[in-house]
Amino acid sequence: MALAAEMVGDRWTLLILREAFYGVQRYDDMRADLGAPRSMLSDRLARLVEQGIMTRRAYREPGDRERHAYVLTESGRALALTLSALTQWGEAYILGRPAPVEIVDGSTGGALRVALVDEAGIPVEPAKARLSRRGS
Repeated sequence: MALAAEMVGDRWTLLILREAFYGVQRYDDMRADLGAPRSMLSDRLARLVEQGIMTRRAYREPGDRERHAYVLTESGRALALTLSALTQWGEAYILGRPAPVEIVDGSTGGALRVALVDEAGIPVEPAKARLSRRGS
C-alpha cells in the first residue's frame, strides 16, 4: 500500500490521473484544466510514463508540429477502482454529499460503487474485513 501511494499519492498526480479518466490526453488541455505549472506537469507526466501508468502517443494537427498525448496503460486504467474508492470516501467523509460526477455502467447507466467482495463475489462489509498474511 505504501509503495503504491508513493507512486500516485501526491495531489498533482491524482489530479492528472483524474483528467486522464475523464478522457483528457493532451498536455495543453491538461494544463488548462488543472492550471498546473509547466515544469510540474511535465515532471509528473514523465514519472507516470516511466512507471508504466501512462504512455506517450504522438499526434499532429494539420499545420502544427508533432505533439504527444498521454494515454492510460492497462496498469493506469486499473487505478479506476482506487480512484473510485477515494471518490466514495470523499463524498461520505469530506463533501457529505454526492460529487458532481458519478461512475456509471456504460450499458445500463446505473451507478457503480466500489465494494469488498469475497471469492464468490458476495459483498462483505468493510468492518468485517481484516488483514491476514498470505498463506496463513
